[in-house]
Amino acid sequence: MNMRLTLRTVLFLTLFMGTLGLAKSAQCEQVQWKTPDQYIRACYSDIPALFGERGLDKGQWAYSSGMKSVEYPVVTGAVMWGIAKITPSGIHAVRSYFNINVFLLLIIFIFIALVTFKIRPEFSYLLPLAPAAVMSLYINWDLWAIISMMGAIYWFDRKKYLLSALALGISISTKFMPIFLLLPILFIFWKKNYLRESLKYLGTTLLTFAVINIPVYLSTPQGWLRFYQLNISRGPDWGSPWYALSLLGIDVANLNYLAILSLLIGLILIFIFLLELSYIPTLASVSFILMATAMAVSKVYSPQYVLWLTPLAAIALIDKRDLPAFWIWQGGEVLYHLAIWEHLALVTGAKFGLPPFAFAIATLIRIVASLYLVAILVRRSLKVGNRGSRWHKSLRQFRFDSPESYP
Repeated sequence: MNMRLTLRTVLFLTLFMGTLGLAKSAQCEQVQWKTPDQYIRACYSDIPALFGERGLDKGQWAYSSGMKSVEYPVVTGAVMWGIAKITPSGIHAVRSYFNINVFLLLIIFIFIALVTFKIRPEFSYLLPLAPAAVMSLYINWDLWAIISMMGAIYWFDRKKYLLSALALGISISTKFMPIFLLLPILFIFWKKNYLRESLKYLGTTLLTFAVINIPVYLSTPQGWLRFYQLNISRGPDWGSPWYALSLLGIDVANLNYLAILSLLIGLILIFIFLLELSYIPTLASVSFILMATAMAVSKVYSPQYVLWLTPLAAIALIDKRDLPAFWIWQGGEVLYHLAIWEHLALVTGAKFGLPPFAFAIATLIRIVASLYLVAILVRRSLKVGNRGSRWHKSLRQFRFDSPESYP
């Protein structure tokens, strides 16, 4: 009974805060997403912007316009196109397209809260109460990928590997970023000596990705490739440490190599951390550490990436003593959320806004705050592993490595 009451509370909070986020977005709807007004009001969204810019308002398939195709993996492009097809035409088409997308995103946000509760009920309230996440709900289509990623984590830790692999393949086909989860997944299989299961899991994930992507590649190869080509060729972009350094006058040569090197160093450090654990971790407990590290060194770190990390942080937390680190991180995200829009307001013609130096500092504060939470979670995980005879008690208390962990 208490658990149902807690679930109802979390879902009510999610619905309430998701609806509250609509009030923020409504400010841009009132001015029809004009620039720089949409930046001044900090309510920018890619959804209305790309409706016309990618030919979706004309009914064009998301990948049929070559280098003007949507710059996202296949499932996201299909969602963008499918919603455009059911959007009524006319002078209010952009508004209708935005509102249909927002309604579906709100429903998905509620389901993400549900899965978060199933994995870690004691900290699931953090998702709807995280201010930066609520402020970023309707910027892009990321929630479509996050729900399948959370499903993959949930099913993996319940040892339902086929469902998990299918969900991960779908998630990678939606936003690609969850591909990094294969590292801890393969590590956990290796520690358990599940060689056959690891091969099945990897094969199922790749097959799912192939089934979704190959038809689009064969029919519209240039449009399909655009996402991958853009990410390879792009320079330092919004939110990344490399862009912040460029604003501070520090130009980084050979950025692609440096970004890849930084990522490899981060992955190696995470692998060493996993080896130091005296127990086999759950995927839920290490996903935030991996994803936050990968995002911190990437060439772009969009404001809505906080949507990926917030549920991962909620399911990774072990001890209430680490909650201050969560809120410090959220504070850094809120600071950046406000900073990027006020900086864009300035560079797009507003009479006031945030100058480059201040934006660079806000960017670096955000990254440091996320890495601070990573460090806190790493330290806590290592401490839990060193409790000796008390470890079995910790297993029960924190629901580690048990099929019964998630109700």
